[in-house]
This record gives sequence, structure tokens and C-alpha cells, in this order.
Amino acid sequence: MDIIVCKLNKEDTFEAKEPSQVLDFTNKKEYRYTFYRSLTRLYRMPKAFNKGALDLLYISMAVYFADRRVLRENTYDGWTRSFKIYIPVLEIDKWKAQREHLEQMVSFLSGDNWSFEFRERSLNDIEKKIEKKTGTWYIDKKFIPDEFCMLSGGLDSFIGAIDLLSKNKKIAFVGLYGGGKGVKPYQDKVNNILKTEFSISEDYFFNFNATPINGSEITTRTRSFLFFAHAIVLASCLDKTTSLYIPENGLISLNIPLTNTRLGSSSTRTTHPYYMGLLQELLDNMGIKVKLKNPYQFKTKGEMLLDCKKPELIKQEYLNTMSCSHPDQVRYDKSSEPFHCGKCLPCSIRRASIIKAYGIDNSGYADGDFKKPKAKQELGSFRLGLLDYEKNKNNPLIIQVAGPIEANYDKYHDVYKRGMDELKNFIDTIDE
Repeated sequence: MDIIVCKLNKEDTFEAKEPSQVLDFTNKKEYRYTFYRSLTRLYRMPKAFNKGALDLLYISMAVYFADRRVLRENTYDGWTRSFKIYIPVLEIDKWKAQREHLEQMVSFLSGDNWSFEFRERSLNDIEKKIEKKTGTWYIDKKFIPDEFCMLSGGLDSFIGAIDLLSKNKKIAFVGLYGGGKGVKPYQDKVNNILKTEFSISEDYFFNFNATPINGSEITTRTRSFLFFAHAIVLASCLDKTTSLYIPENGLISLNIPLTNTRLGSSSTRTTHPYYMGLLQELLDNMGIKVKLKNPYQFKTKGEMLLDCKKPELIKQEYLNTMSCSHPDQVRYDKSSEPFHCGKCLPCSIRRASIIKAYGIDNSGYADGDFKKPKAKQELGSFRLGLLDYEKNKNNPLIIQVAGPIEANYDKYHDVYKRGMDELKNFIDTIDE
């Protein structure tokens, strides 16, 4: 078991009885994060953060640190790790009551075994400063949003932003990027397009960085927890029940592996209904007034494109989004931007959706024809998986593979089949 002791200030003298490593959040050589970079914008919110939401942010950062630092390949099965996180919190009684729920949620998300030990802390200096000034120093009512939406730089979240802004301009958008170069340029492009198209202020865009130093594990399933937590803590400042939109198509959301070999890093559980339910229950139990919503749970990616509220805009600008699961690993000329690999599952689902909507995809791909050896292997895996799908698509248990589905079973099963048919229609166009 890997044991990590988290510290949020220099005065923390806590030591674990077991051998452990220390995560000092005040040490930039261990963790770089920008949440507090622009304090003025935080002061303009109507209220300081909900303390439980602030705890959740640090918990998510600790989880992501452990996820990046500990390699899966060194475990007995090449995948499953075990962690114990010692972390100080503000709402200790509430967290003790939610310990098992949190452990279940994070373990489901990452596919590992997690346990948490909480100890009480007080606000640190920067948190005291924010609590003192927020809500009393300067509240800009023009700035205060009605709702929040996560904006990753991907195609789904771009469509979600367009659809929301077509109805309401007072949406705040939250982005998160790591230490790589693949996503940030696309996040900036998407932000600028939305600002121009809808005449909205820079104040409605929050973009954070959170990067554990020397993290080398690449599966990073828990990054979505970190992303969610940044948006949740901001939304908690509105001091009212607030919607947080997480736009993602129904096929990716269900993350049903094509074959048994794809149960690993390619099978993310970011917006799986079971995970979303666990997270919502945690927020409710902690008294955090944020409601998670995925408006596209029952739509395929192609259907999202076709139903976009501004069809000409999305058709013109889809090229400026990034869907690849590993854009930083794609080789590109120094003079050009990172681009899609073209062969991973997210790239293939993207390509299928664009072909469905427009008949042609003008995006750039490193290997759009699946000609390189690894791409050929990937294509073969897809085809085997689609053969399995044709045999088993009407099996009532098929959508339970990645996690339990507890409601709306017929709707989930239907969007799964439509999404897989979308993918199959694309894969069938690829020559051997």
C-alpha cells in the first residue's frame, strides 16, 4: 500500500505511524496549481467557498497526485494499486461520516483501492484572506453567473457551451489543463470563439492548472475528479443551488469496452451514471448545493453535432477542438500545433460522429488511414470488438459491464446501440 501524508501549511507536524511520503501543498517542487492565482476574481463572488467543497478540492488534488506518482505496472496484476491518504480537512465530522462513500466513489473511478484518514485543520492564511474579502469587498452583480459548465477543449463540451449560451449568457466556464501541450491551445481557441460569437466577457472563463511534479503514470483516471472539484468549489460560492453541466455523449459516458483487452486505461468512468450518482450523493450529504447535469446522456456524439443550436458555427469550428486521449504523445513539427492521433477510441468516435453529421471530416490526424503498425493493431481490435457487439448488442447485461445502471435502462441501452452503430459505420469505411 502506498501511504501519502498531505500537509497544507508549514506548521503541520503530523506524521503517520507507517512508512509514507509527504505531499506538501506549499512546496512548488511537488505540486504546481493555479487555483489562487487570480484572487480579485474570487473576491467578486457573492460568498466564500463552501468549506466542504474546499476540502473536496484538496482531496481531489491529493488523489491525482497519488494517481500520477504510483505506476500501475509495478503492481501484482499490472493495474490495481492500494492507497491510504492522510489529509487535513475543515469539515471533519462530515467527512468522517462520508468516508466509506468517498472511498467507494474514488475506487470505482480509478479501479484501485483507496482509504482516507482525516484530521481537523483551520483555514490557512490565503483562505482566511479570501473568506474575509469575498462577499463584502466588491460584488460585481453583472459578473455573477447563473450556472457553471465544464469546458475541456473537446468537441462535446464545446457543443454543450454553444447550446447553453444560446439560451443564457450568464454561464461560467471552467477548464483544467496539466503539464502537457496538447490540450491548452484548444481550450484557448474554444474560449476565444465563444467570447467572440456570444459577446461574453473574459470574466466568465476560469482556466486552472494542477500538475504533480514528476508524475509518470499516464492512465490518470482520477483527473476528472480533479476537474469536477475545481468547478464544484467555484459553484459553491453562489450560495444557492447551482447547476454544473458536464457535457458528454452517451456512448463515451457508458464507457463499455469494445473487447476484454480494453478494460484498462481506455475505459474512463468520468461521467458514468453510477459515478455521477455517487458524486452527487456525496455533494448532497456534505451540504454542497451543486447539481451535476449531463444534458447529452442519451445522445450519441453525432446526434450532438446534428442537434447543436448553432449548426453553422459548430460545422465551421469543430476543427478547433481536441478529442484525442493522448495528444501530448502525438509527434508534430515544432512549427505546428498538437493534433489528433486518429487511431485511439476517442478519436475514432469523434471521426464517426463528424462523418455522420457532415459526410466528411477535415480534422488533421497523425494516422487517419490506420496504416502504421500500432494503428493497424488498433483497427483490428475495433473490428473484433464490433463483431462481439453485433453478437451481444441485445444482451440485457451488456451496458452493466463498466458499472451498474440503476435507472433509465432502456434509454441507456438504446443510446449505446446507436453510438456503436455510428462507430461501426465509420470503421467499415476504412480499407485494410
